Amino acid sequence: MTKKYWNINLEEMMEAGVHFGHGTRKWNPRMAPYISAKRKGIHITNLTRTARFLSETCDLVFDAASRGKHFLIVGTKSKAADSVALAAIRARCHYVNKKWLGGMSTNWSTTETRLHKFRDLRAEQRAGKLNCLPKRDAAMLKRKLSHLQTYLGGIKYMTGLPDIVIIVDQHEEYTALRECITLGIPTICLIDTNCDPDLADISIPANDDAIASIRLILNKLVSALCEGHSSYIRNR
Repeated sequence: MTKKYWNINLEEMMEAGVHFGHGTRKWNPRMAPYISAKRKGIHITNLTRTARFLSETCDLVFDAASRGKHFLIVGTKSKAADSVALAAIRARCHYVNKKWLGGMSTNWSTTETRLHKFRDLRAEQRAGKLNCLPKRDAAMLKRKLSHLQTYLGGIKYMTGLPDIVIIVDQHEEYTALRECITLGIPTICLIDTNCDPDLADISIPANDDAIASIRLILNKLVSALCEGHSSYIRNR
């Protein structure tokens, strides 16, 4: 595995609130090895361990991207949605940031059919064909297109299942995580103090509720992804 320097700064992580966990009553005992203290009824994540795990994960992401692996980023709660979309667009990878539709990966044939319909409707709209239809039909198709854009817009160019899935909130994206486990798709998860670290293939202990924390972790992973992808392009 390639080892690189990813400029992971503990002070920067503290400023982003990466170390703040959930209340001590809402914790998963399996997270004990990643917790360093309790403060005012809140568990504090051990940032030294988080920095090490994040650095090792960036190395893994770089290696995977340099081999041409395809990534999917999943984060649908309101605090994560914008950061997920921006990170994925920067990395030129797929994303789901509104709602994970049950069976999106385990029932891929249905998802693929929806994507074909979505792409066909987009092509018809760009060609101005929808404007030639009766108003009622055009309005119905435009509503359908809007619905598909909301839920499938981030994966509209996806032609097969991803090689690796990055999940921002284990609890919020539990359905997506279970589908990945079922299909054997490796997962990278941000895990807060109420999560189960054993469910993900690679876990990064971090605050998954604060926008600044989510953005910082995603930015590091995406930097590794972009470098890896550039390496793949150069060596292809």
